[in-house]
Parts: sequence; C-alpha cells; structure tokens
Amino acid sequence: MNPDKIWLSSPHMGGNEKKYIESAFAENIVAPLGPNVTGFEYDLETFLQDGVHVAALSSGTAAIHLGLVLLGVQAGDEVLCQSMTFSASANPIMYLSAIPVFIDSEPDTWNICPQALEDAIKDRISKGKKPKAIIAVHLYGMPYKIDEIRTVAQKYEIPILEDSAEALGSTYKGQKCGTFGDVAALSFNGNKIITTSGGGALVTHNLSIKEKAVFLATQARDTAPYYQHSHIGYNYRLSNISAGIGRGQMEVLEQHIALRRDMHEFYQQVFKDFPEIEVFSEPDNDFYSNHWLTAITINAKKSGKTAEDLRQTLVKDNIESRPLWKPMHLQPVFGQYPYYGGTIASDLFSKGLCLPSGSNLTDNQKDRIKNSINGFLKDE
Repeated sequence: MNPDKIWLSSPHMGGNEKKYIESAFAENIVAPLGPNVTGFEYDLETFLQDGVHVAALSSGTAAIHLGLVLLGVQAGDEVLCQSMTFSASANPIMYLSAIPVFIDSEPDTWNICPQALEDAIKDRISKGKKPKAIIAVHLYGMPYKIDEIRTVAQKYEIPILEDSAEALGSTYKGQKCGTFGDVAALSFNGNKIITTSGGGALVTHNLSIKEKAVFLATQARDTAPYYQHSHIGYNYRLSNISAGIGRGQMEVLEQHIALRRDMHEFYQQVFKDFPEIEVFSEPDNDFYSNHWLTAITINAKKSGKTAEDLRQTLVKDNIESRPLWKPMHLQPVFGQYPYYGGTIASDLFSKGLCLPSGSNLTDNQKDRIKNSINGFLKDE
C-alpha cells in the first residue's frame, strides 16, 4: 500500500487560529472589517518594523494589482518584471492593459539581474518609453540584490514594487523583506510560510498610501449616505474570519521560519557528498532566507541524471516536488513581450527542482524523502 502523500508545502496550523475565528462568529463580524483584520495588520506591522503600514487583502495578487495602481501604472505603460517568478507577479500588469518587459535573473540569488535591468531601462528610454515601475521578487524566500536594484531604480527614478509573497521573515542586512520597495506585496496562500487560507497584504511606509489601498479595496465608495463612486474600486479586502487565521499563524511565524530553515539544512546534509547537486543557499551573510522552499540544481553532465529524473523518482514514492518557476518570457501568454538578459533563468528552469519544505514534516516523512533521494543517487 502506497504511504500517504508528502506535499511540497502544506498548511501548518499553530492551534490558536480557532480562537480568533470563534471570536468572529461570536461577535457576528464575518465581513471584510473587524478586530481580526485590524489585529492582523498590527501584528504584521510589528513584525516587519521599519515604520510600515499594512493593508490586509484577499490575495498577494490583489496586493500587486493595487500596488501598480497606486504607483500610477495605466494602460500602455511599461512595467519591468522579473521573468523567473510565478505568473501572479506579471498578471496584474495585464489587468491594467500595461506592457510587461521581462528581465533575466542573476546566478547568486536567482532574482532580477541588475545589469539586465539597467540595459532594459536604457533601451526602453531610447525607444521613447520610460518604464513606469519595477517588479522585483524574492524568489523562494531569497532576497534579491537590494542595494544594486535600488541604485538602478533611483538612478532612473523608477519606483519598485517589491514582491515579497514568498519571503515573509527573510532579511537583507538585518532588515525584513517587504520593507524595501516603494510598495510591497505579501501572500498568505495555503502553501506559504503562514496562511490565512487565501489572502495577502500591501505594505507601505506611507499611511496615506495604505488608506488609499483600503479605499480602492472596498469598492472605492465615496463618503456619502448613499453609494457613490468617483473611482473604479475592487473587492479586495481580507475577511475578518480569514484574518483570524492569520492572527493565530503570526503566533507561530518565527517557529515556522526556523523549521523551514531546518529543512534547508536537512537537504544540505542529504546532498553533501554529491557536488553535482547544489542546494540553493544565501550568497553571503547579508542575505537571510526563510527558505520557504528549498530548491536544488542538478548538473546533468556530471551526474548523468536530471532534475526531472529525480522528480519522477519522488512521484513513484508518493512525494511531491516541483520544477522551478518557468520564466515568464517562455510562457505562451507572454511570449510576444520584450525580454532582456541571457539564459540564466531558462537554464535554472531546465536543471532545478523544489523539494518538500513544509514546517510540519515529521521525522518519518523526512526519512522517506531521504531514502527516496538516496535510492535515486545510488541508482546507476
């Protein structure tokens, strides 16, 4: 009989989530307003520090969409976007009928390449189209090269939308990810380091920006005794029930980060005698990743095996793994849009694999993962 499936990254409850949910029912506050929403925002602001303000929303995608709106992106504008990312980073550009311009990765953090970014900006400006915003992503929890990207952005006066959907708890030079951009997005999807079932947040240092985000996220209703609207709004606010889950999850966030980082160390030990397999890790001490997902790359020429071979082995043992994000410039829906850089992102996609990284994996499950990988590595 096949054992229970080991998932890539499953929700991990801490125990007090029910308490906050039950309070919402007891008080009959189940709408996108209420003490859990306010409390969850406060908890996030306290955790992130740096004087930020947080607006709790229905998804990370909603946060990116509103972030672009708040940065003034309109139809026909160009937005520079990291190519190696989940499609939710790029889709909101299309919601606004703007034009994505995709940027290659660099090999140290797998994130947006500063040189390719500047090359793209120069070329777009030479064509009479200065980009309106930059979407930079902390891939799998690894901070992008903050200082280099900020230097380029400031040089050309282009704001940064920081996609920190995968990086809650990661830091760069001791500062929390989610606090570096002109605006930032967080995600609390079911597979993230903490979850609200579905949900996200917009982060800003400007209180008026938060207030504008909340206004737009609640259908942009003007102050009047009747329903009057002077702006297009969205139904993007997080519910009081979902926020209750988030409040319980915030109580165990630090524990979840530690457990994810333990899983990263687990894989480093598993692969320590196999130099042809590299575990994706911080390039230096300035970077601190939550290791939301631990990823590896396999040098097929040296090993004679591929990442897909390992994925298929794990499938046979009922263990989920996943290829790295397929770069956006290789996606059929985005193939016609500009791309700048080389083949870093595409090469990583061809040889990379994300491994089970949940904070709730048991010792027995770790043994199953290790045994499956060892069988793969020893199989000639």
